[in-house]
Order: sequence, then structure tokens, then C-alpha cells
Amino acid sequence: MELLTIKELLETGVHFGHRVRKWNPKMKEFIFTERKGIHIIDLEKTIRLFEEAYLFVRDTVASGKNVLFVGTKRQVQETIAEEAKRCGAHYVNTRWLGGTLTNFGVIQKRIQRMKD
Repeated sequence: MELLTIKELLETGVHFGHRVRKWNPKMKEFIFTERKGIHIIDLEKTIRLFEEAYLFVRDTVASGKNVLFVGTKRQVQETIAEEAKRCGAHYVNTRWLGGTLTNFGVIQKRIQRMKD
């Protein structure tokens, strides 16, 4: 299955990571090299993991479960909304409230307090 090619990813600049001094050490295994103070992402790993993610989402939706689209950067806000609406999914394309998923109990109580 070839959903993406290295050429397509290169053309869109997916390989450009963060500045070397602002990197997250947890990303080390996904960094191919460094050029001019910028990390270059390993596109072969990117493609492999993208295909895994694609299969996971496909199977999740096929089994009747929901998917949440999240993209809060200005460049992707419109696309996130359009694609989520196109497939009837929920989405967040503005500010993400920290703890929405990982601390939902507290968030839920605050929502209930606002309703009361």
C-alpha cells in the first residue's frame, strides 16, 4: 500500500523539523540528520508510521467508532473543519483546552458548574 511517497513529502517540506536548540529528546529516533541548525525528519519512518495510523483510523471508523480531528494552527484550521464535516466527524480547530481528554473528569465538572 502506497498512500504517500518520499517525493511528495519532500515537495511539501514535511522533512523540516524544529531548530536543533528547540527539539524534544523524545523525537530522537525520528530525526534523520541535522542541516543548518534544523533537524531533518526521517521520511521512511514517517511513511511507515503514517500507514500504521491510516490503518488504525480506517479500522476504528469501520467498526463504528468516532474520530476527533484536531488542528489548531492557522494554516490547517479550514482544512480540519472541511474534512471533519465531510465525513461527519467532530473537530477542534481553535484553541485546544489542556486536559480535555486526559483530565476529562475535572473538565466535565466545570462544564456542569457553568450549566448550573
